Amino acid sequence: MTAFTPRPYQKRIIDAIIEHPRLAVWAGLGLGKTVSTLTALKQLLDFFEDGPVLVLAPKRVAATTWPDEARKWEHLKGLRVVSAVGDKEKFLDTIFTTRADVYCVNYERIPDLVAYWGRGWPYTIIVADESTRLKSFRLRQGSQRARELGRVAHLYCKRFVELTGTPAPNGYEDLWGQMWFIDKGKRLGSSMSAYHDQFFTPRRVGANAFAVQYDLLPFADEQIQERLRDVTLKINTEDYFPVDKPIEADVHVTLPKKAMELYREMQRNLFVELANGESVESPNAAAMTGRCLQLAGGALYTEDGKYVTTHDEKISALESIVSEASGAPLLVAYQFKHELDRIRKAFPSAKILDSNPDTIRAWNQGKIQMLLAHPASCGHGLNLQDGGNILVFFSRGWNLEEHEQIIERIGPTRQKQAGHPRAVFIYNIVADGTLDMAVAERLATKRGVMDILLEKVHG
Repeated sequence: MTAFTPRPYQKRIIDAIIEHPRLAVWAGLGLGKTVSTLTALKQLLDFFEDGPVLVLAPKRVAATTWPDEARKWEHLKGLRVVSAVGDKEKFLDTIFTTRADVYCVNYERIPDLVAYWGRGWPYTIIVADESTRLKSFRLRQGSQRARELGRVAHLYCKRFVELTGTPAPNGYEDLWGQMWFIDKGKRLGSSMSAYHDQFFTPRRVGANAFAVQYDLLPFADEQIQERLRDVTLKINTEDYFPVDKPIEADVHVTLPKKAMELYREMQRNLFVELANGESVESPNAAAMTGRCLQLAGGALYTEDGKYVTTHDEKISALESIVSEASGAPLLVAYQFKHELDRIRKAFPSAKILDSNPDTIRAWNQGKIQMLLAHPASCGHGLNLQDGGNILVFFSRGWNLEEHEQIIERIGPTRQKQAGHPRAVFIYNIVADGTLDMAVAERLATKRGVMDILLEKVHG
């Protein structure tokens, strides 16, 4: 376990959650919102509240991020955090049979949870992680889970905490649904229409009389911020981190048992037999390292040039990053074509960086939410800094120059030159116990590839 020394902004988050029963924490990516919130929850449960706590989060975040953070830090020892995700039967079994201080549940399970407990709702504190999931509350097209949560949010809960790095990814209209859970419409209006009437002017779009877009009135943004000041805590990354170098975070995944067995077999024997009966052989150690990196990414090419998927852990990790980004554009780097295929299947709207200048133009105009690129295609002269400031490495290769080049496409220097005073975030998705770790060492230390491989594979 690791000792926790909160940074100044983390202490602000902890203190604010304790002091304010209902609060929205707007903290940028990579600022440690989870450990800060868990720290505040432990203090609340130790001294002020009976609990238990319900954490609502995207599925993977609820399944791994919150329980893992609780196990990681020494000061959280004794705080019982359990994940209750999966199908309805498994979810209800965990809720019913497991005693805990904090229950982590994916948003999709809210209707089941409300139906199960009814008037016996036990959770005195609710934490809504990636709270933009609540933005459509009470809209005609709003989600059932947001409506169901609305039934208990004020009636039974003493405290409600929202966490997000991007509270309004599509503009100020996104705020009303989230803030209703904080103050029941006190500050922004009792309904979305009342919110529109106060702060927006309607504008007809196209020939359809019902197609209306709402534009902020002059100074409305300042008025909204002022009304929310006492129930929001905004942490700007740029206030605590220098913007002259990227902020990096590793997102670790664990390969499923069968996938890891395949990986180990390839590493030991230079040969594996896949579930479909096909066998793949590595003629030498160099070929073996390539196939091991394929397996770390989630698939393996067979002799006929096709591939067999072995796991989707990195896809799940990318889904979590997308959720955390709350609509902010992502540049995603991949190494193998099977990774590209599988990412596109999981994210159909993603675009591939190609030679068409319209693609680059659309990215820089904010019209592409996810741009997929191989580092080799991101040479000098390519300008991507206007389109976003978040880079995700789905996987990484040994080539240091290519790695540095794609970072530079949206890097701090180019952001500054383009007039964007913002930090650059880099997420590295790493499969634990694989050559992903060796690649990371190579890129971090610039050590020779063979030296690292001899140490990692044979040492």
